[in-house]
This record gives sequence, structure tokens and C-alpha cells, in this order.
Amino acid sequence: MKKCPLPVLIVAIVLMIAGIVGFFYHLKDFADPDQKLYVTILVELLRIVAFVSGLLLLRASNMGRWLSIAWVLLHVVISTFNSVNEVIMHIVVLLIVCILLFLPVSSRYFNKKI
Repeated sequence: MKKCPLPVLIVAIVLMIAGIVGFFYHLKDFADPDQKLYVTILVELLRIVAFVSGLLLLRASNMGRWLSIAWVLLHVVISTFNSVNEVIMHIVVLLIVCILLFLPVSSRYFNKKI
């Protein structure tokens, strides 16, 4: 088994924690009568995607790398409906994730065949 480089490990752990914490945090939304059910289900599915993308990163899956970037990019798009500060913060997070996942050591990790 190939060793996971630190930049990939950091992104994977952050995504997995965000997925788990967010999933349990948003479970309370099911009890909220003002919350639309389909929105709550979509939010929970996105939290599961975050966790799965973290797992895929640890398994050296190139799909996990792109899924992670897509997950953060989706947050950039969603944040455009909120404040400018939120958009800027999510863009910075997206740039950091892209840099960490495309460093030479990270690219070698995802491109190894065995």
C-alpha cells in the first residue's frame, strides 16, 4: 500500500470531519416543520459526498480528487446566494484544496498504478 502524502491526508481528514459533523448537525433539520424535506435530504447527501470523497482520497482515487474539488466548488456557487465574504472564503478554500491536491507529491500519489 502506498503512503498517503501529508497534503492529501490533510484534505481527506478535513472533508471526512466536515461530512460527519455536518451530517449529524443537520439531522435536527428533519424535525423542523419550516424546513423543506427535499432540501434537508440534499444537504445530508452532500455531507455524505464530503465523507466519501475523503475516503476516496485516502484510497488514492483520482476520482476522489475531482469529487473533492467539485464539492468545494459547489460551496462557492451556493455561497453566492449569501454574502460576499462567504464567497471569498469559499474561493480561498477552493484554491487551497486545489493547490494541496495538485502538488507534485500529491499528483504522484494519484498517478501511481500500483
